[in-house]
Amino acid sequence: ISLFSLLVFLRYQIYYGYPLETYLEFPVVIAQDVILLSCIMHFSGKVRRAFFYAVVFWVGWYMLTLQKWIIDLAMNLCTFISAASKLVQLQHLWETKDSGQASALTWGLSVYASAARIITTVMTTNDRAVLIRFIVMLILNIWVTATILHYRKTKKTD
Repeated sequence: ISLFSLLVFLRYQIYYGYPLETYLEFPVVIAQDVILLSCIMHFSGKVRRAFFYAVVFWVGWYMLTLQKWIIDLAMNLCTFISAASKLVQLQHLWETKDSGQASALTWGLSVYASAARIITTVMTTNDRAVLIRFIVMLILNIWVTATILHYRKTKKTD
């Protein structure tokens, strides 16, 4: 799902002709994910399945821009899916009352990245859908970070 969201976001940025600086890291992250998934599929003996997924994503890449409403809907659905995944993480933290292996630093960096993206979006494109996405992600990232900090276990000293 993460790779799908990255592809939709990249396609959305290209479709609207936004400056390369606003999405330059996405092709790199996508390439990294594709290489990782290809290795996983290759070493688990599922090369045919990898080919099937590649064809599905390739077709989807072009179908996203058949009409403006399709790419706009896909962008909004990706925001919803990303928000839902963070809410699931929050629910797990609340139920277990334990941050487990969740890293406050990693989530804190996500807070920083979301805040930086809000600023750069306002300065470059001022796209409402992108801005809403990053505002929602900022709020949820802050919430997850605060929850992790709240439930983290402190080391007991003798």
